[in-house]
Amino acid sequence: MPWSVRWVGGGGAQSQKQCKKSSFAFYQAVRDLLPVWFLEDMRTMEVFHWEDGGKVSLYSPSEALLYALVHDHQPYARHLLTKYPQSALAVPSQSFSCCQASAPHLAMAVRYNRVRVLFRILKAVQGFPPGDRAGHLDRRGCSRVEGGKTALHVACELVRPECLLLLLGHGASPCLPDSAGNTPLDTLLQQLAQAPAVNTRAKLLCLDCLFLFVPQDVPFAMKQQLLDNRQRWQDLLGESRYRCLVGLAPPSLFVGAMRVLIRTISPEHFPEALDDLPLPHFLKPLDLKLES
Repeated sequence: MPWSVRWVGGGGAQSQKQCKKSSFAFYQAVRDLLPVWFLEDMRTMEVFHWEDGGKVSLYSPSEALLYALVHDHQPYARHLLTKYPQSALAVPSQSFSCCQASAPHLAMAVRYNRVRVLFRILKAVQGFPPGDRAGHLDRRGCSRVEGGKTALHVACELVRPECLLLLLGHGASPCLPDSAGNTPLDTLLQQLAQAPAVNTRAKLLCLDCLFLFVPQDVPFAMKQQLLDNRQRWQDLLGESRYRCLVGLAPPSLFVGAMRVLIRTISPEHFPEALDDLPLPHFLKPLDLKLES
């Protein structure tokens, strides 16, 4: 946390102590879900935190959004993303992020399973230029701490079906490898292979969502393991999923039709347009009732 940053200058012990107090007060205020106007008054006028080298800084919208994510302060997150869409998703200071390549907000939202805040972040990202949009959606985390995982990898690793579908529907790439060479599909299959089997239904739901977006015949590292242990994987996945994954059969007619229908939905209208698909409700991927 920022208040633990060590002061390296001289003669500022008392100032540092006061800075830590004000910084922790802001953290508590967000944690206690205090009103947005009060938090913004604190952030812009009263609260400071220490940077490396003894620099004193106000909290940026990006850093405030990370606190809002951790504590699920949805009104504050909405305010920051509406008023400061670019700076709220900018790179935070080194006190808040191990990797300065890009902002970590998407992965943080997935890690804490903040589905509604994730939805608002993705809507804000859609307003960015295409290059910046891809940089946020497909940002790889620090290779040392996060294993080079994208937010989509994290959704597969932690089995977050709603987060997974939102990311895919807004254009996150399902084919990028992490630093170990694993695609999101590999990460999910590794979770399915864990013994004893836990949360299998949610893992298969994630796999079915991936099926709707992953290109056919996409290479993935786990394929040879599936081929070498056919019976085990058939039991885990079901025969139709298994045969499709290893290339022994094409996708089912339902999966093929859903892929076509999903492609008709632009990221700007996802997931709201799922309700307009000409399908019975029980056949739709997930019931994502989120306010835009």
